[in-house]
Amino acid sequence: MKSFSDARLLRSSLLRPIFSNFPQRLRKRLQPLFVSIVLIVTNGSLASAADGTLTLESAMELTLAQNPQLRVFDFRVEALQGQAETAALKPALEIGADIENIVGTGNVQGFDGAELTVSVSSVIELGNKRDARMASIGARRGQLDAERQIDALDLLGELTRRYIDNLAAQSRLSLAQDEVSIASETLQIVQDRAAAGATPELEVLRAEAALSQAELLVSAEESRLRYAQVALAALWGETNPTFESVTGDLYQIEQTVGFENLFARVEQNPFIQVFASEERLREAEVRLARTQSIADPRWSLGARRLQEGGDIGLVAGFSIPLFSATRNSGAVRSAIAARDEVEVRRDVALLNLRTQLFNAFQNRQQALVTIDTLQTRTIPLLTEALSETQTAYENGRYSYLEWVTARQELLNARSTLIDAATAALRHGADIEQLTAEPLLAPFIDQTN
Repeated sequence: MKSFSDARLLRSSLLRPIFSNFPQRLRKRLQPLFVSIVLIVTNGSLASAADGTLTLESAMELTLAQNPQLRVFDFRVEALQGQAETAALKPALEIGADIENIVGTGNVQGFDGAELTVSVSSVIELGNKRDARMASIGARRGQLDAERQIDALDLLGELTRRYIDNLAAQSRLSLAQDEVSIASETLQIVQDRAAAGATPELEVLRAEAALSQAELLVSAEESRLRYAQVALAALWGETNPTFESVTGDLYQIEQTVGFENLFARVEQNPFIQVFASEERLREAEVRLARTQSIADPRWSLGARRLQEGGDIGLVAGFSIPLFSATRNSGAVRSAIAARDEVEVRRDVALLNLRTQLFNAFQNRQQALVTIDTLQTRTIPLLTEALSETQTAYENGRYSYLEWVTARQELLNARSTLIDAATAALRHGADIEQLTAEPLLAPFIDQTN
């Protein structure tokens, strides 16, 4: 368990620079998840290293600053601002000119009987149409914020998983290097026994082959680690990673709360909250559609000049569309249906999230059981068995095959431990992404 001072440090020194470019509502929503990711993966190691290592803090800052996935929202906000400016405009004034009684026959030949009318016209908006347009734009802005939260959570989740993959790849490489050391020591012992005539030369050949295979495994794990580094660096647009390793403890894993408590947090997930934003948007669109049922009268005002006598008179006009409510009923019905659909899709999304959360929860719990069993029972027993088997082999009581088998069983158990720890961390990241809250929420709350 981390100390309270660690959590305060996370909030002050780490989160402030990361969140500086985010809207206030988005910072408030994402801050707990950032805290949890750092607590789980970095084991309190927050300072950037100068020896080629990468911290999760640095990876976050690079990703949020340089990944284009979130930058597209700046353009969408700008587009909404333009739409808001357009929606705020009042009906435009129009100027028109009519000329009558020209180029006819009889008394209206030529231009002698012409009548010229110049007028200004516009529409009187009724039913608060302008306010309804502005409300619709405002609701769309709220939905855009929710969509940005979803993308930010997805990006952070992917960053966490790739960071964990790097920790796992480093552990597997270290295990492969240990296997080379063990194989080298084994070869030396077998050669000494062969020189003393206590074992056949065939076992020397088998030990040499085992060493060669161990060296090949190191090469393969180095390639996998390099790929993991490239995949991580790609999140901030770096094609040739400059770091050599990442910091963190693969086995620093916290217990979690019960499933029902976790599911209770799901409704706070931005993926669910976006439905509330969409429902507000659809409701605003219903109000906007209903305003179109109220007819907007058109007026005009101008002057008419009679060419024949040179007289000028005032001209005024007024018109209003008929049956606007009837003609607009289809649009209103469509808007209401779109609004009512949102709640159904929200319920479906909650069911899907529950299934995903249960799967991640169960897999994580199983991984935790595996880790505990391997660390407390299996690996200590296999370590003791290997030591006794090696001693027995050196004394001629056990065969080379029995010794190698004991060695391989221990290496396999350590490999399984790495896989289980990786799975636990990855499923933990999935849970946090689904709940939009840290697994350590109760602890974090105590630090406020």
